[in-house]
Amino acid sequence: MYMLLKDGKKKVLTFSYDDGVVQDIRLIGIFDKYGLKGTFNINTGLYLPENNERERYYGRMKLSEAEALYTNSGHEVAVHGLTHPFLEKLTKTAVLTEILEDRKNIEAEYGTLARGMAYPYGTYNDDVLDALCACGICYSRTVRSTGTFGFPENWLLLDPTCHHNDPKLMELAERFVSAEIEPARGVQMFYVWGHSYEFDNNDNWDVIEELAAYVSHKEDVWYATNIEIFDYVQAYKALQCSVDEKIVHNPSAIDVWFFKDGKSYCIKAGETLCI
Repeated sequence: MYMLLKDGKKKVLTFSYDDGVVQDIRLIGIFDKYGLKGTFNINTGLYLPENNERERYYGRMKLSEAEALYTNSGHEVAVHGLTHPFLEKLTKTAVLTEILEDRKNIEAEYGTLARGMAYPYGTYNDDVLDALCACGICYSRTVRSTGTFGFPENWLLLDPTCHHNDPKLMELAERFVSAEIEPARGVQMFYVWGHSYEFDNNDNWDVIEELAAYVSHKEDVWYATNIEIFDYVQAYKALQCSVDEKIVHNPSAIDVWFFKDGKSYCIKAGETLCI
């Protein structure tokens, strides 16, 4: 048995953008235009005051603006630390506070579970990893670009494929889109991250427009948020099989696809399948 992705696809594309800044408004407009999905990592302790004017803190949004943008948008809202500190420099109690308070605020403000995260500044240590587990964080994105399309062994050390300013961005996109994948070699994930204010700073919104147009509407690509990918992989791993893999039970609430003996199968949530 080999894992396939949602709807039997072999590739997934996801994005991750940090800080909750006003430029996310334009970025989400681009994502929605092309049918892409992203995860937005928010510092809920750093909203711009409602009575304040723009262009402070890299254009951070007011809470009212952020709620209007992210709530029920189809994109994920995830933890990024309450005040964007270097977590590894804090006491254990302060780390827990930064994560839990940010998570609590996100869940109250956006009406969604916040189970994912991106490390502020990309930094962490073993105490931070322990704190994430204690706070119910399922995955956390680093800033180490791999230049590859693999899935993480440890989801608390989720390395992206590349930053959107990587000079090889379109080369990687072309490799991803054109790849012919054998299920036994594993499915692929193209993971792009950044800060949307960088598009303003570098005057290069054309970079994300070009990428979005190129990678969108591919029949063999699943467009998903980070948490959707995590949950799907966990559902696949939870499948229960007989010794000869002729009987498969799906105890999860998610339909799962897999490949076996030259054929693709879908096992629905709660279903037992005899092959």
